Amino acid sequence: MSFVRCADYLALELMAENRLSTISKADSDEKIGEFWDTHDFTEFDTNAPDVEFEVISTVPVQSELLNEIEAQAAKRGVKVETLVNQWLQQKLDEEAA
Repeated sequence: MSFVRCADYLALELMAENRLSTISKADSDEKIGEFWDTHDFTEFDTNAPDVEFEVISTVPVQSELLNEIEAQAAKRGVKVETLVNQWLQQKLDEEAA
């Protein structure tokens, strides 16, 4: 299955009316995907706004370790994510020194 880009994904609503994508001129989801496999959105980006987004990832942690981290976070009055990020940054800083 091909990846459908944002611009044509939004155009899918228009396709319901006229069955033709506005950028790729494709008439099906599959053809839209094939089009974007060989094209770059920047070729058509005339006035699209810049968008910022945050990428969040997960890492499996042993439950006993997580319990201890949660206790330490509560003791410090911070979220678990905040404490883990602080500890990881400290370790990276130590390794870089």
